[in-house]
Formats: sequence, structure tokens, C-alpha cells
Amino acid sequence: MDGGSLDGGAYMSITDVARNAPAWLDSVLSAWSTYGLALFAVLMLVAWWRARPGASPQTAMALAAPLVVVAAFTADTVIKSLVREQRPCRTLHTVTLESCPALGDWSFPSNHAAIAAAAAVAIWLTHRRLGAIAIPAALLMAFSRVWVGAHYPHDVILGLIVGAAVAGPLALAARRTGPLVDRLRDTPLRPLVAPR
Repeated sequence: MDGGSLDGGAYMSITDVARNAPAWLDSVLSAWSTYGLALFAVLMLVAWWRARPGASPQTAMALAAPLVVVAAFTADTVIKSLVREQRPCRTLHTVTLESCPALGDWSFPSNHAAIAAAAAVAIWLTHRRLGAIAIPAALLMAFSRVWVGAHYPHDVILGLIVGAAVAGPLALAARRTGPLVDRLRDTPLRPLVAPR
């Protein structure tokens, strides 16, 4: 797949702005692109902690959130291996903030965007206020991946769609395991599903 024919111009425009942006802005967006997924892990942990005293369906969704993210990552990786789109930094031969990944590390769709979107949806369904942090953070993650030169815009857009499309139904399905959470409250695993 030749991604440059879809939105190579938009990609070049964004990476040109990135090259000419203040160094502090490039540093912030590069750091977010590299390490920002850790925020989603922290938010999932906080969502689980806050869900424990509440209703069983919320606790079940919070416990399932990491599995939902893994499922979204897997779906995204399968699509990526089927489409096999070269990274834009390889096909457009432009200077980018991030070094170009190795050959065979495909571009479409973006794993970072899929993971961020899946986590954001799972967090939002579990805890709305934390979701209000996670959703803009996921959009920023997607944008940062284009900014640093790792992906075309369509890569991150589809990554967001895949992540959200997988996470929504799976997180809602996890609500149905609320009775299992109730049963765990009477076992040694109680700390996972309720305060001591």
C-alpha cells in the first residue's frame, strides 16, 4: 500500500512544521509519542481502584480494561501485517524527529493510536472523569505519531478507529461478568474487586 498517495502532502506539511517548531515543543511531543502510553496504564489503574467500592459491572469493566487493550493491539497488528504499508519516512525520504523504524515495521494502522484509543474508551466507560483525560490524551498520542514522522495521518485515524471499535463492545461485554465479581468478593481475591 502506498500511503503517500493518500495523504503524503498532509504528512509532509506536519513534519515540516515539526522541523521548524521550537525545540521545547518538539521535545514535549516526542516524549509524549515515546512514553505517553504509560499514562493510560496509570489511568486504568486509577479507574480500577476507584471502581472497587462501586457496582460490580463497573469493577468488571475496570478489571477487563488491560485485556481489552491487548485485544485492540492484536487486531491492529493483524491488519498491519496484512496491509504492509511502508513507513512514510521510508517512502517519502524526509527528515523526521524520530528515527525511521526498521524495514518490516509497518505503518498502517498505528499501534500507538489503537492502544491509546482502546484504553481511552475502556477508561471512559468505567469512569467518565478519567475518560475526559484519556480521550484527549489518545487524540494527542495519534497526532504526536504524525508529528515525529512515524505515521501518515490515515494510519493514526484508522488506529483510533480500530482501538475504539474493538474496545467499546468488549468493555461493555465485560459488564456482564458483574456476578463473577460478586462471587470474588467472598474469596481471597477480594482485594481485586473490593476494598478490604
